[in-house]
Amino acid sequence: MATYIALSRFTDQGIRSVKDTTKRAAAVKEAAGKFGAKMSQIYWTLGRYDLVTIVEADDEQAATAFMLSIASAGNIRMETLRAFSSDEMGGILGKLP
Repeated sequence: MATYIALSRFTDQGIRSVKDTTKRAAAVKEAAGKFGAKMSQIYWTLGRYDLVTIVEADDEQAATAFMLSIASAGNIRMETLRAFSSDEMGGILGKLP
């Protein structure tokens, strides 16, 4: 499975209903499986981003569909980063001339 890190900020709508954020996170975690994804971790943070989420997905299409589904609810804006494990990075580096 591919790993993604999602950096999120609350929208105006999301911050107005911030008291429900842990409930929304639980619902999102449960819904991930419908997309072939798994939200393995979520952290509420201080600073530039309000949430940092670790997502694993079968492929890029599954990850993209899952994250678009979440963002379309209107509570967060998301920036997604593809993350590579040490083994994956070793395979990438092994392809260099």
